[in-house]
Amino acid sequence: MSKSFLRKAGKAVFIDRDMVKAHELLSDGEGVVGLMGLPLSKTSISHSGAHLSPTTIRGMLASYSTYAVSTDHDLKDERILDVGDVWMHPTDLNESRNRIRRSVEETIERFPDRPMIYLGGDHGISYPIISGWKNSKGRIGVIQFDAHHDLRNVEDGGRTNGTPFRSLLEDGIMEGKHLIQIGIRDYSNSRANTEYGRSQGVTIYTMDDVLIQGITSIMKKV
Repeated sequence: MSKSFLRKAGKAVFIDRDMVKAHELLSDGEGVVGLMGLPLSKTSISHSGAHLSPTTIRGMLASYSTYAVSTDHDLKDERILDVGDVWMHPTDLNESRNRIRRSVEETIERFPDRPMIYLGGDHGISYPIISGWKNSKGRIGVIQFDAHHDLRNVEDGGRTNGTPFRSLLEDGIMEGKHLIQIGIRDYSNSRANTEYGRSQGVTIYTMDDVLIQGITSIMKKV
């Protein structure tokens, strides 16, 4: 019988016997860090395909090796625990957010000492993720790298990808002094949102701050 060229989809486009690809680190049983996909973008206030990101990112891992030339360090023997994607409700956004929160709480209970990476999804997923951590750990702090405050009011359209931190503050899930925003850009936010953040004790670093002070200096302060 002639050789078959059919193979399982999702593999690397080229096989090099001397190279381990990053997607080979994904495991369903062990890992130094955990990975969870949150394919939700129906709450985005602009057209978004962010729900496709978890699958796309996993697929792109096949394009990267595990070896760093600059440090001569190879991650080939490490593993990433992939717990899968949260199954979103097709129409009920509140239910989808509840499923995210419950899934976050479940994985924290199962793997209490394992750092988790969450693949969104639009930024609306921050509300249920942080809520889940708050419920499990008691207190939560956030370093947010973003052009936008995401402190929009919820009266003009409900909870969207522009409201997660406003909702977290108003619901008492976190305190403003425990939120640090880095990279806030000009002409991307309203005065009202900036003033709201400052009134709540949020630490705000603009892009000018990053350019003048340097990101290393800011991160040391943070």
